[in-house]
Amino acid sequence: MGKTNKLINLKLKSNIIGLKLKSGRNNTGKITVRHKGGGHKKNYRKICFNNFINNNFTGIVINIEYDPYRNAKIASIYDLFIKNYFYIIAPKGIKIGDIIRSGSTSNIKLGHVNPLINLPIGSLIHNVTSRNNTNSIYSRSAGSFCVLIEKKNFFAKIKLSSGCYKLLSVNCKASLGIVSNENFFLKTIKKAGRSRWLNKRPKVRGVAMNPIDHPHGGGEGKTSGNKLKLSPWGKPTKKVLIKKRSNINI
Repeated sequence: MGKTNKLINLKLKSNIIGLKLKSGRNNTGKITVRHKGGGHKKNYRKICFNNFINNNFTGIVINIEYDPYRNAKIASIYDLFIKNYFYIIAPKGIKIGDIIRSGSTSNIKLGHVNPLINLPIGSLIHNVTSRNNTNSIYSRSAGSFCVLIEKKNFFAKIKLSSGCYKLLSVNCKASLGIVSNENFFLKTIKKAGRSRWLNKRPKVRGVAMNPIDHPHGGGEGKTSGNKLKLSPWGKPTKKVLIKKRSNINI
């Protein structure tokens, strides 16, 4: 059993990339994203969002793993025809040894990939593509899912977890089920050290800074001296009307 696990890990090694943490700096070393730094070393797992969904295949679940770059669990799959290993986002309730199919051989079962035209109305789906033969972009985070609301002629309407509705082609593909680790949002940090493990640095209040560091800084006690709430760069933030941008995807 130990030799088999080592062999599987070697096969999956091509899907694992070592990434260096940037700590919020750009190529010149300047901080472009604040409150980032430190954190544990992490390897990036390449998740198959395209070939898995758009090709006819039959695979078996080898293992269910933790991914440090995602809040959902991932499953390692062995393709029985191509003899290849790859990762997918694990749906809730999937187990080691389960069979997953895509294309003409797929059924209405957990984890199987089907075009929207073949799914019954009211189905809970995830990993949904926006166009035919493209990467999936909808419902990929922990516990998220879409609901198939309506099918008419060449289009299908789905409802996202956010409450937003999308009109997609009936040829767009989706995986059946809900994304795993649905209780992720209930986890608490509990201590400051865990935030540092997650590459999060402390956030200092502007009132606690010096006047040179923030518009709210300085003064005696906890007084900012400004009527307006300003960003560190002097831009008004609260109670300020910002021009709305139209969402072209709705």
